[in-house]
Amino acid sequence: MIIIGIAGGTGSGKTTVVRKIQEYFKPGEVVIIPQDSYYKDSSHIPIEERQNINFDHPNAFDWDLLSKHIGMLKNGEAVEQPTYSYLTCTRQKETIHVEPREVIIIEGILSLCDETLRELMDLKIFVDADPDDRLIRVIKRDVVERGRTAEAVIERYQRVLKPMHMEFIEPTKRYADVIIPQGGHNRRAIHMLQMFIRKILDQKG
Repeated sequence: MIIIGIAGGTGSGKTTVVRKIQEYFKPGEVVIIPQDSYYKDSSHIPIEERQNINFDHPNAFDWDLLSKHIGMLKNGEAVEQPTYSYLTCTRQKETIHVEPREVIIIEGILSLCDETLRELMDLKIFVDADPDDRLIRVIKRDVVERGRTAEAVIERYQRVLKPMHMEFIEPTKRYADVIIPQGGHNRRAIHMLQMFIRKILDQKG
């Protein structure tokens, strides 16, 4: 088993890198643990105040539960991954049953932020991309998938995403074993990463 943490800013191409790794291995060999599933439950906060939650701040995450679940998977135990609703900003009753797999990927903007979680990882990756490229991807995604206007996305980027990236996400680059520039477009780097992960698994097996 190999546990991989993949971090990087919003719109950096993390999802593409994760998908390419998953496609390289046989079905059932890889399981993805999205960091977004481990946002703290905010059901105790009045509804009108939940829209002010900063989802790009480390304090928004339940690090203890995430580290506990990764530790269980590492020990060969299955876990019940929580699910989170952005509409209500609450943790849902439904969970996702996750069995241990050969490759476990923890994917999220701040997946390299927590020291306890990092110590559980065998490989730490930071997906890097030019800020302008990230902004363009965020605008395209939020306009199409979330129904926001381009103006609203840019305002949020300047007010929240950019300062949080500089304060919390960018500094975690120093913890990475591998940095992938150009995000998901760097096919050679992704191919090298695929081969490297396979080599580690072969050595462990």
